[in-house]
Amino acid sequence: MAAGFKTAEPLEYHRSFLKENCRPDGRELGEFRTTTLNIADGSALVKIGNTTIICGIKGELTAPPVDTPNKGYIVPNVDLPPLCSSRFRPGPPGEQAQAASQFIADVIESSQVMHREDLCIEKGKLCWVLYCDIMCLDYDGNILDACIIALLAALKNVQLPDVHINKETDLAEVNPKQKTQLNVTKNPVGSSFAIFDDTVIIVDPTAEEENLSTGMITIVTDEDEKLCAVHKPGGTELSGEKLQDCISRAMTRNREVSKLINEVMNSVKSK
Repeated sequence: MAAGFKTAEPLEYHRSFLKENCRPDGRELGEFRTTTLNIADGSALVKIGNTTIICGIKGELTAPPVDTPNKGYIVPNVDLPPLCSSRFRPGPPGEQAQAASQFIADVIESSQVMHREDLCIEKGKLCWVLYCDIMCLDYDGNILDACIIALLAALKNVQLPDVHINKETDLAEVNPKQKTQLNVTKNPVGSSFAIFDDTVIIVDPTAEEENLSTGMITIVTDEDEKLCAVHKPGGTELSGEKLQDCISRAMTRNREVSKLINEVMNSVKSK
């Protein structure tokens, strides 16, 4: 009976749970799904419920930007392939993937997750470009939160080889035996919320909850409780009071995720 009701009237089915301050998967309205993290050299795999994101970071040498000759590059790219959900089609990146890539780039810039000056090897001559390839393996809502965790954990796990320019040949020389850990200066963490019927706010929506919602908002804070980014692609307006509630929940989430990343990093180091 319940399965038929869910198929025929998905919105009413969800409303019947929301009236009781819970959700079809048993969570409370303000409860995140279980979040897990695995890391390896310069990469991370994150699961929030069924949503699965992998991030791999590749470093290449290039000339610095002309307008900022003392900085390197951080280039994120989010890929939502057909393998992660039937909603995505083969071919060039769709609108959602492009918007996610731009959002991650904005978060990197606004949070100052690391100083791009640290990626410069010689001013105006040589710098690192970090390609951050983020791929969704299983899409079940709330990919932005998972992308930010995967990116942050992968960056914390990158070691770059020592590079200098030979004064005689003017060529770059790489010493792979000497490596330096990336200096990640901030810990931005995202918290996404879905708005139902213009009034009820739930945290960490599944793909189905996203589809039925009247609006979405993602809030990014750092460990100092500073607001780094707010992403709201249209939909229902939020009152100042409700927005403040979301920001408070985002700050709590930052502490939870930062603790998870630190625990995983320490367990890998101890091995």
